[in-house]
Amino acid sequence: MGEAATTGTVRSADGTTIAYERSGTGPAVILVDAAGGFREMGPMRSLAAQLAEEFTVLTYDRRGRGQSTDTVPYAPQREVEDLRALIDDVAGASAALYGFSSGAVLALLAAASGLPVTRLAVLEPPFEQGERSPDEPDLAADITELVAAGRRGDAVLHFQRSIGVPAEFVDAMRDGPGWPAMEALAHTLVYDLTLLTALPAEALTTLTIPTLVLNSAQSDARLRGWAQGVAEKLPAGRHRTLPGEWHGVSDEVLAPVLADHFSGRAD
Repeated sequence: MGEAATTGTVRSADGTTIAYERSGTGPAVILVDAAGGFREMGPMRSLAAQLAEEFTVLTYDRRGRGQSTDTVPYAPQREVEDLRALIDDVAGASAALYGFSSGAVLALLAAASGLPVTRLAVLEPPFEQGERSPDEPDLAADITELVAAGRRGDAVLHFQRSIGVPAEFVDAMRDGPGWPAMEALAHTLVYDLTLLTALPAEALTTLTIPTLVLNSAQSDARLRGWAQGVAEKLPAGRHRTLPGEWHGVSDEVLAPVLADHFSGRAD
């Protein structure tokens, strides 16, 4: 079994405090949450428990979430600096990154920004290539307006429906115990939407880090296509489809695939 988890904080470049949890021993791996996720809510803590058998695994609360603080105005590069602080102060000289959904885009951006990232794995990065249509609704503006009006629950619902979350998933979230926490983080959904536009497609063509791009077999064609498109642009990219549900893969399936990639056994 891996070592018991320990907690701590690091100070990012702009003074923001980033809370983290570390478990296991071995090469460092940092897990990067999706929109609305943090250590107390989301898939990363249970995934970390499985990876800790072989790696030193860091989970953390992205800025504005959980026990991390926030500094305005938001900028995607501030989140890259958060990861740099975790690598420099906790992981050591370098780390591998695994990111899920918008967290996958952050992981790619961090590597493209020159952080000492040894290997990457990303699950269904929502990376739509090409120019945005001028007729496309401005989801970030909509979310900002709803939050400013105090309609945080409506903001979360609007976000989930707009990005294509199936109705039964939305209903389960709204009726579940985690809904108040999701409402509290509604303003950070704008952070993730901003993040999605921060990585130029051409940056992927210069990213030579070994990268595994994953998708679930049960995700819709759009999510599967985004994963395939990212993998094709990466010089050292490899694409795999795993059994799972819509926009998700169980720890039991995902953890050994990640372990093989981060250790180099799958090369």
